[in-house]
Amino acid sequence: MVDARLVDALRRARRMLVFSGAGISTASGIPDFRGPNGVWTRRRPVYYDEFLASEPARVEYWDYKLETWDVYQQARPNAAHDAVVALERAGKVEAVVTQNVDGLHRRAGTSPSLLVELHGTDLLVECQTCHTTSEPAPHFACFRETRRAPRCACGGLLKAATVSFGQSLRSADLERAADAAMKADLVVALGSTLSVYPAASVPLIAAGRGTPYVIVNRGPTEHDDHPAVTLRIEGDVTDAFAAAVNEALA
Repeated sequence: MVDARLVDALRRARRMLVFSGAGISTASGIPDFRGPNGVWTRRRPVYYDEFLASEPARVEYWDYKLETWDVYQQARPNAAHDAVVALERAGKVEAVVTQNVDGLHRRAGTSPSLLVELHGTDLLVECQTCHTTSEPAPHFACFRETRRAPRCACGGLLKAATVSFGQSLRSADLERAADAAMKADLVVALGSTLSVYPAASVPLIAAGRGTPYVIVNRGPTEHDDHPAVTLRIEGDVTDAFAAAVNEALA
C-alpha cells in the first residue's frame, strides 16, 4: 500500500536530497554488508594500511573484489533507482548522495553532476601512486589468471576507486553532499542503516535545518529514534519508494 504521507512529501519537494545505502540495491542481486546474511558474515574487510603493506592482503582484497565484480556483471538498476531518475527528470532533485559503490545510480541514468558517491565506485580502478584510473575488466582478467595483485604501468598498486576501511572520505565529496543538504527542502534516506559515519551525518545536516526527513528501510536504522525524523516507513525500498514516486508524479 502506498504511503500517502510520502506521496505528499514527494509532490511538495523541489530540491530533494536522496541518500541511499545498500538496501536500495539488494533487489538488483547485490548483497548488503551488515545484515544477517551480509558480506561481512563471511568476509573480513581488508584495511587500507594492510593493502599497502602486504601482498597476501592485496590478494585477499582482489579475490573479494573479483567476487563482487562477477555479481555486478549480472546486476541491473531496479525500480528504486529508476524512481530516483524519474524524480530528477521532474526537476525535484538537488543531489543523490550514495554510500554504494556498485554504480547502479549512474547506470540507471542519474546525472553525474547530481551524484555524490561518498565511498567511491567499483566501476573504476585507481593507481595508488599516480592516481590514474582505468577500466576494471582487464585487471580482473589478469588477476583471475595469475592470482597476483595487479599493478599500474608506473609500478604503483592498483585497487578499486573506492574508500577502503582506514581511508578518509574525499573532502570534495563531503563538501558537495553537505552543500546539497543545506539547500534541500526534503531528505529521503533509502535502504541505509545510517550507521556508518561521516556519511550518515549528511541527512542530519538537512534535518537540523528543519527539513522534513523521511527514512525508508527494511529493518532498524540508527536514526529511527532521532527527533528530526518526520516519517519512518518500514519495508522494502523498491516497493515502497517506487510506488510512492509513481503516484506523486502521476
